[in-house]
Amino acid sequence: MTALTPDEWQALGLSLRVGLIAVVAALPFALALAWLLSRKRFPGRALLESLLFLPLILPPVVTGYALLALFGVHGPLGELLGAFGIVVAFRWTGAVIAAAVMGFPLLVLSIRAAFDGVDRRLEAAAETLGAGAWRRFATITLPLSLRGIVAGCVLAFARAFGEFGATISFVSNIPGETRTLPIAIYELLNTPAGMPGVQRLALVSLLVALVASVSAAFVAGGAPWRRREDA
Repeated sequence: MTALTPDEWQALGLSLRVGLIAVVAALPFALALAWLLSRKRFPGRALLESLLFLPLILPPVVTGYALLALFGVHGPLGELLGAFGIVVAFRWTGAVIAAAVMGFPLLVLSIRAAFDGVDRRLEAAAETLGAGAWRRFATITLPLSLRGIVAGCVLAFARAFGEFGATISFVSNIPGETRTLPIAIYELLNTPAGMPGVQRLALVSLLVALVASVSAAFVAGGAPWRRREDA
């Protein structure tokens, strides 16, 4: 199998950039929402959890259409951003938004599970010693949840890296701007003699998915030798 072509490297680089920025941008919101769902009971909590699962349940093309309706030139958020000279539809920044939305549920669920696993008695003890909510979160909850948070970031990145349906619906296929690796694969599938490129990019996708999956499992479960020592 030959090396990637310049266009394929460009698509790979864009996918990596989109995936990384999507996770970084979504992480603060995911931390806040995961903490809220893990620690608080409030009216409408079940509805909020249901809305969180929507990107995982809806066809990605529908999610992309919804983003286009919101962030398009004539959409409510698009007009608001346009007043500041910001356009995200049919831009790589729009691909970041689509990737962040699709990976957000996995990120929140992983972080929430990590928060749920923290011993509440440690937080209660810190509270009796005068530690405020922010200090308890920063010194107890966050450090003890770090493995789950990192694992969630890895899974969300993998989901963002492989995003196709919402991305192509929202930002289309513009070489050098929005043509991510999955879109490049789809384009090559519809191109005569494009099969060698499909095979190269499919192999790259498989390698990224395997690395992400193994990394997430390793981080979430801890190093095998540490588990043996702890036992």
